Amino acid sequence: MHYHLYYWTGLQGRGEFVRLALEDAGADYTDVAREQGDGVMQAFLQGRHEGPRPFAPPFLKAGRLVIAQVANILHFLGPTLELVPDAESRRIQALQLQLTIADLVAEVHDTHHPVATSLYYEDQRPEAKRRAQELRENRLPKFLGYFESVVEDGGGKHALRQHSYVDLSLFQLMRGLAHMFPKRMATLAPDLPLLHALADRVEQRPGIAAYLASERRVAFNTNGIFRHYPELDAA
Repeated sequence: MHYHLYYWTGLQGRGEFVRLALEDAGADYTDVAREQGDGVMQAFLQGRHEGPRPFAPPFLKAGRLVIAQVANILHFLGPTLELVPDAESRRIQALQLQLTIADLVAEVHDTHHPVATSLYYEDQRPEAKRRAQELRENRLPKFLGYFESVVEDGGGKHALRQHSYVDLSLFQLMRGLAHMFPKRMATLAPDLPLLHALADRVEQRPGIAAYLASERRVAFNTNGIFRHYPELDAA
């Protein structure tokens, strides 16, 4: 199967969670907008293309299927790319964990856009500072502490006792948060040894290492989800 991934150019965003799975598995895929521009997605978003109409990128075209939402895409890709256990119960658990990651990603995004996504960050700085403090002090320890316990329950090395797309997403989450909140993540690090070790192992996987060293990996920037604004970080 040759896959076509659709996501905005110039940023990692939510598309990166799908991209990591494709790269780790060595899948045959085209990052369509990077080759043809963001306008190529409009036919799908406006319902002028075969398949169900997605609300927003990322979405994946696999044959005649058009699949949107990160967790849904990974749930679809997992068995084919061998990035999820065979047991149905484990696949449901993987989806559950991925949806929880999506919950945290949404909260991270809303840290720098707490009033409206249509406004620039500069238009909502006071609100962003209050939201960032809540995320740093309460939400990050709660979410990351949960994922630390998940890895512990999974044997200490993986979220599901074997490598899966959940591990790849936890890697992206940890690297993104380290870029966004370096001071806070350094403070939390002693309480998250398993998550940090997992991220380091994922980084060394052949497909991921090659991807991270390539031009395909867009650097974290202030157009994406994990944005570093020094005034929003604190130990």
